[in-house]
Amino acid sequence: MDSFWEHLQNLTHAQSIISFGFYFLLIVVFAETGLFFGFFLPGDYLLFMSGLFCSSGQLNVSIYELVFSLIAAGVLGNYTGYWFGYRTGPKLFKRNNSFFFKQRYVKLAEDFYTKYGGMALVLGRFFPIIRTFAPIFAGVVKFDIRKFTLYNFIGSIAWVCIFTLAGFFLGRRFPQIKDYMEYVIVGLIIITTIPLIIAFVKQAINKRSIKELK
Repeated sequence: MDSFWEHLQNLTHAQSIISFGFYFLLIVVFAETGLFFGFFLPGDYLLFMSGLFCSSGQLNVSIYELVFSLIAAGVLGNYTGYWFGYRTGPKLFKRNNSFFFKQRYVKLAEDFYTKYGGMALVLGRFFPIIRTFAPIFAGVVKFDIRKFTLYNFIGSIAWVCIFTLAGFFLGRRFPQIKDYMEYVIVGLIIITTIPLIIAFVKQAINKRSIKELK
């Protein structure tokens, strides 16, 4: 347990994040929203932390530059995911499982997309794995590019602004919050993981029901 907390403290320590710099944040956001192997990247809490560090001056960019740059990275990431899905097509469903790719993630994105349609590209931004695979699946089914663009911008703006500005304004209002970042990170992980667990459980129940019917 002590090693777990030590890992979290190292992970959330300001200097360890800032050492990678502003452009590292942009790369993480781009990769998580556009590259299928980026699903494991910690986009949510890095957005929050970037806002927090910006509020204290530890990240040497203005909040305006930070927010607009992160939005741009999220938009470009989704376009990349769409292009990958468009070029790959149905072959994606036959791709072998690997450390960086799981068929169940594609299925999860498909179910989410089937349920919410184009809004999956907005709502999916707030769910790990979904935000990586939703634009890819949209490309596979050749979702209308004009509608995709609209949802892409709305989703990126909402996701970046909510997490980044939350960190920024909380950092301004409660400067001491940076001393409790491991607790904040655990809270964010729990909040963003619970919906995924529910989705996986529902998926497993549906599969079991289908097998029983057969």
